[in-house]
Amino acid sequence: MGKTPKNFTAKKLSIEKLELIANDIRQDIIKSLENAGSGHSAGPLGLADIFSALYFDILKHDPSNVDWEERDIMLLSNGHCVPVQYAAMAESGYFPKKELMTLRKFGSRLQGHPERKKLPGLENTSGPLGSGLSQAAGFAMAMKMDKQSHRFVYVVTGDGELNEGNIWEAAMFTSKYNLHNVTAIVDRNNIQIDGTTEHVMPLEDLRGKWESFGWHVIEIDGNDVEAVIDACAMARAIVEKPVCIIAHTIPGKGVDYMEYDYHWHGMPVGLSDVAGAPPKNDQAKVALQELRSLRGKIRNEGSHDE
Repeated sequence: MGKTPKNFTAKKLSIEKLELIANDIRQDIIKSLENAGSGHSAGPLGLADIFSALYFDILKHDPSNVDWEERDIMLLSNGHCVPVQYAAMAESGYFPKKELMTLRKFGSRLQGHPERKKLPGLENTSGPLGSGLSQAAGFAMAMKMDKQSHRFVYVVTGDGELNEGNIWEAAMFTSKYNLHNVTAIVDRNNIQIDGTTEHVMPLEDLRGKWESFGWHVIEIDGNDVEAVIDACAMARAIVEKPVCIIAHTIPGKGVDYMEYDYHWHGMPVGLSDVAGAPPKNDQAKVALQELRSLRGKIRNEGSHDE
């Protein structure tokens, strides 16, 4: 049984600071993927702003007490994007940042898909796509039975993942039982491994689909940290139905030669011959140089009030 932490209400950080954290997360994603020699680039980079907002503003959690009974639940459904979650967790203090360099190594706690029993702080194991929303519904139903609806369950899903039928079974279940403490964040980056989502299996009218399943829908710019925070605050205030946040993101965000290009969905730096990319040996260096430059731009444009 986890004890209530003394300082569970985290200090609110400025938007500038959260943007800087997102940039650091992106750099750690590049470094860990380069070292691993395999893994997914575009999705994790696009999700960095959302994970910065979640781990450093939205979630009620305590890295020093991972079993705290009052914590919110954070689930990653599209498990191949886990490098962004590992980077956010390391930045939060769940484990040393140097451990990020063990990504996808034999015996590592940081496998290519999250394994709940390997790493304290992970709430779910996800490999097969489409399972996360069912897991979220299960957590929320247990909370409802235990009269703990003041706790919230956040689940991040991919848009290509919505091709899976069990997502919509879970959507019906969550709505039927009014599990209003569930917030699904759909990473609407419009790509999947074989091409654009609208070419592989069209999703639009995506907002209308979720609304027809009984969900309240909010659409935002998922690369705007403040918009993510505001949307999650609105979700917590809605008690008549669960909430889906359709977060429009740029795949490969922050790395010019990756942005919007579906070829980087499942490709790490250092291995790809994608048109327009630097030579393989220079891909990580170019990406990190660009991200460091963006970090300086954030500092120059920010207010510096933390």
